[in-house]
Amino acid sequence: MGKHRLNVAVIFGGCSSEYSVSLESTYSMLGFIDREKYNPIMVGISKSGDWFHFRGNIDKIRDDKWCNEEDCVPAVLSADRYAKKLILLNKDYWEYINIDAAFPVLHGKNGEDGTVQGLIELAGIPLAGCGVLASALCMDKDRAHRLVKEAGIRVPRAIVINKPSDENKEQHIESGREQEDRLVKFAGEIGYPIFVKPVKAGSSYGITKAADEAELRQAVKLAFEYDDQVIAEENIDGFEVGCAVLGNEELTVGVPDEIELSGGFFDFTEKYTLKTSAIHVPARVSEEKLHEIQENAKVIYKILGCSGFARVDMFLTPSGEIVFNEVNTIPGFTEHSRYPNMMKEAGISFTEVISRAIELAVE
Repeated sequence: MGKHRLNVAVIFGGCSSEYSVSLESTYSMLGFIDREKYNPIMVGISKSGDWFHFRGNIDKIRDDKWCNEEDCVPAVLSADRYAKKLILLNKDYWEYINIDAAFPVLHGKNGEDGTVQGLIELAGIPLAGCGVLASALCMDKDRAHRLVKEAGIRVPRAIVINKPSDENKEQHIESGREQEDRLVKFAGEIGYPIFVKPVKAGSSYGITKAADEAELRQAVKLAFEYDDQVIAEENIDGFEVGCAVLGNEELTVGVPDEIELSGGFFDFTEKYTLKTSAIHVPARVSEEKLHEIQENAKVIYKILGCSGFARVDMFLTPSGEIVFNEVNTIPGFTEHSRYPNMMKEAGISFTEVISRAIELAVE
């Protein structure tokens, strides 16, 4: 008899602007998972938020052709804590698949923000990756910055504004304009360029590097398309470094990387094509600085309550100061992705990373 394989629900897609990124990450992850130890149960969430058990070829995930009647059966996770089952809603009968662990490979809203994590935890299913609180906190750039700052790590100076509500039309125009004016004043005080971002969105969606007031006002409009809160941050001179972290109590860190930009910033296109930028692993800094980046990453990971795995992104200023940027609780798992490459540089293969993440959940 062979060793019993664990059924791992690999959840992909999602009702999110980062749906396509999830498909790429999932395709890659399914290609590297150790199938002698784990039996991936593929659970796809359509763009409109419908859940399915997908039984087709993983190429269809990569090509976004997975959501079809031939390969999919509507499915739901049982919220009964003792069931630990995926329920398949066939036309004439229901089927049940036991789930030993869940591994969401979802990016952005409705997936990386604690919502799906809450469903999985409610169902009593061991969760690979960060839990509800850490996922929600790390998605909220403003609150994550406030906590990290409390621990004595520098964060960019920033201001947050809210989308004006429709409750009172008169007040709506007034409060919206007032807030924007406050933002313009803040930008004038700290100086351009200034980064404008949705407070809760990932993969560099809706982010603008504004060079003047006109661009700033346009940037606010764009960011509000992705979230009802917008954060404007000072531009940190220097470059971005990242560190892959794996673990619950005992932490393993990857070799920090560095993003070299020839212009602009690491936006969505750059992130997934690397047209004008390059990623260096290890980062081109001294051994001491690499170690300092790793130690800071561990501190930030713990402060924000992360578990399983996450990627901590920071800036390194010309004077060598480390400034916190953000934590990605479900970092990209594509072939271009930074997390697997940092771990590989530390001698941990992608397959091993996936196995460890599942083991940490099941523990």
